[in-house]
Amino acid sequence: MTKILKNTQTLINASILAGTFSTIALSATSAHAVELNIATVNNGHMIEMQKLSNEFETLHPDIQLKWHVYNEGSLRMRAIADIASGGGRYDVLTIGMYEAPIWAKHGWLKPLNFSASYDVDDLLPSVREGLSYEGELYAAPFYGESSMLMYREDLLSKANLSFSSRPSWDQVYNAAQKMHDPENDIYGICLRGKPGWGDNMALISTMVNSFGGQWFDMNWTPQIDSPAWQKAVSFYIDLLSNYGPPNSEKNSFNEILSLSREGKCAMWIDASVAASFITNQDESQYANNWKFAQSPYQETSLGANWLWAWSLAIPQNTKKLEAAETFISWATSKDYIGLIAKKNGWKNIPTGTRTSTYQEQNFLSVAGVFANAELEALRTATPDNSTLPASPYSGIQFVPIPEFVPIAGNTGQKIAEILEGNMSVQEALSSAQKTAVREMKRAEH
Repeated sequence: MTKILKNTQTLINASILAGTFSTIALSATSAHAVELNIATVNNGHMIEMQKLSNEFETLHPDIQLKWHVYNEGSLRMRAIADIASGGGRYDVLTIGMYEAPIWAKHGWLKPLNFSASYDVDDLLPSVREGLSYEGELYAAPFYGESSMLMYREDLLSKANLSFSSRPSWDQVYNAAQKMHDPENDIYGICLRGKPGWGDNMALISTMVNSFGGQWFDMNWTPQIDSPAWQKAVSFYIDLLSNYGPPNSEKNSFNEILSLSREGKCAMWIDASVAASFITNQDESQYANNWKFAQSPYQETSLGANWLWAWSLAIPQNTKKLEAAETFISWATSKDYIGLIAKKNGWKNIPTGTRTSTYQEQNFLSVAGVFANAELEALRTATPDNSTLPASPYSGIQFVPIPEFVPIAGNTGQKIAEILEGNMSVQEALSSAQKTAVREMKRAEH
């Protein structure tokens, strides 16, 4: 019996010792885990990704995620300041299609190399192309979007009108005129008016493309005072001034989303991601009335709808390349989309990135009313062929050169001043053209 007790005590001591070593080992693993610094934007999809940090860290206990969350403007300023100076503060950056080819050209980003299981060929071709430089992928899309026409079918039917899959701008104007009912707080159309290269100019650039215009000709000469620009901007001002809500120069995506949920917009042309919000029955009593078509055309359908993707990239000077690639592979994978669907429902997944998303019957069963229109918009967005005259740039609602931000920002401000009644179309575009010419000369482009 004594011998048995001694053996039992020996086993207990061994177990305690093993447990102690196990605890020490776990502590050592935690202490030596790679800390991955991720800079991101404070929108809904990205916030949801942060909430799932534990899911990733459970799969990869040797990697700990540290988040740096900013609004869009602050993110861009901090990210470019850090990456251009080689500061090395971040290991993963959230960037858009504008930054990806520019930063890749400057050698600021690592090309992405994923395993076969990631299925890079499943990425939507237009999105993959927009995030590549010289054939290599430099950013992985977290969610993507195009733009499309969203309209209240009940109001359109009441006006005895209907739309084809891609109506003309003239048809949209006619519909806005007939559906406009400001006495009952219904406006014929709601469009972005707030100045900014990513605000009013995102929409206006696609209108200019559709009217046969472009930002620059093949010699990189600005074309902002061209006849096509004059026609497009005059049309935009006429349409929004007569049939839009008051103070449209203050409205961008969020403001118009609120108006649409309140039933005040008969039509809205904006990011395809809006469709999931306005068709949400928990947030709008008009959810079942919304239908969708492709963005309008005028002279051409080239560049009529924009293309954008918030994406994850790796700065060239990171010392944590393997961990960064592991995280990006997880966050932009088919499995991540399935994880969001399981936790939040298929209607709340990040869309606009993968072909397989639009083949998923569970998604189509809840999003079929807009999913097909969104996929068509993404499919027909062609950054390398977005203008009727030949252009030297690849891009639809933006031009991927550093000079574009001040040029388009200034142009957006001038057009907002037209809406406010402070300038004529000719004065505004002439002023914007002079600024653009000066910027391009300064850059010796």
